[in-house]
Amino acid sequence: MHDFTGGGIHALSSKRGSTGNPAIDQKIKELVAEFGCTNSCELIEGLVVSALKAGRDQINVADLKLFTRSLNEMRYAARTFAPFRDKRKVVVFGSARTAPTEPEAIEAEAFARRMREHGYMIITGGGDGIMGAAQRGAGREHSFGLNIRLPFEQRANEVIDGDEKLINFNYFFTRKLNFVKETHAVALFPGGFGTMDEGFEVLTLMQTGKARILPVVLVDKPGGRYWETWMSFLAEYLLKLGLVSTDDFHLFKIAHDVDHAVAEIENFYKVFRSYRWVGSRMVIRLQKRLSDKAVQDLQAQFADLLNGNAIVQCGALPEEQNEPELADVPRLVVLPQRKNFGRFRELINAINLSETQE
Repeated sequence: MHDFTGGGIHALSSKRGSTGNPAIDQKIKELVAEFGCTNSCELIEGLVVSALKAGRDQINVADLKLFTRSLNEMRYAARTFAPFRDKRKVVVFGSARTAPTEPEAIEAEAFARRMREHGYMIITGGGDGIMGAAQRGAGREHSFGLNIRLPFEQRANEVIDGDEKLINFNYFFTRKLNFVKETHAVALFPGGFGTMDEGFEVLTLMQTGKARILPVVLVDKPGGRYWETWMSFLAEYLLKLGLVSTDDFHLFKIAHDVDHAVAEIENFYKVFRSYRWVGSRMVIRLQKRLSDKAVQDLQAQFADLLNGNAIVQCGALPEEQNEPELADVPRLVVLPQRKNFGRFRELINAINLSETQE
């Protein structure tokens, strides 16, 4: 199961809903089975119940269209991404107005090419500018385009146009959810309102613990000052006013060239693999087992985060049985304070620098 929240979705109940009428509930169960459902049928039954309740609640037509279209967009996107679940992906955000000859576009193309060489697929908004440059670098076979329908003409770039991995969204919120849900890293290049919106969305979700921590790199043209100017605003206003904390600045990294950006993403997964919350425990899955000394060093370095609790290196917990593909990887289990998620990013960085057992 692909859980972009790091365990929040896993923790949700799978209990089916009820119409309040046992006879109708039984009919729904039989209908779902007859239609051919073989996986998580109780959740499908819950969707049917919610749809029937929406009809009974006399919700207006505009809202019903919103619900229906949103669900259809999410279903279509999930089906499109499903064959590529085992491939790591990086989202590239940036201006649609950047000409292909501008240095920012050249850097985006080079970055995407390098990430493809490291085994990543590229996700963009499907438009021109930085998005088109990234998809030229990745190539059609290794690209996804999440296009948005706008009142003015919005066509897909020539690389992804007509491809089965081009998904057209009517709503920004379903589109943005898929950007975060499907990616393993985020790269932002200079852009306008949309780039700022998408970047702050990712940072907000990580800052609040609503989405798993990912590497976020901010990339510019050689010698460019776009992100330094952005950073100055954060430091001069948001930080000094107490609206963000110093820990929040660990959630992203300004990369001064493509090599730096690629290395930041690759190093994030050097030893660390993923994590999942199981109740109040954070289960950190690793590529390799750490040495005993490394665990002790982490214990000392992150005493403030751990609140006096020990780091335990172990195998899979019983609650992780629904992820059999990760059953054999080593783990660290910690019981941390569930706040200051920039500090969690520092923990991941430290894990990646730790001594491992061969």
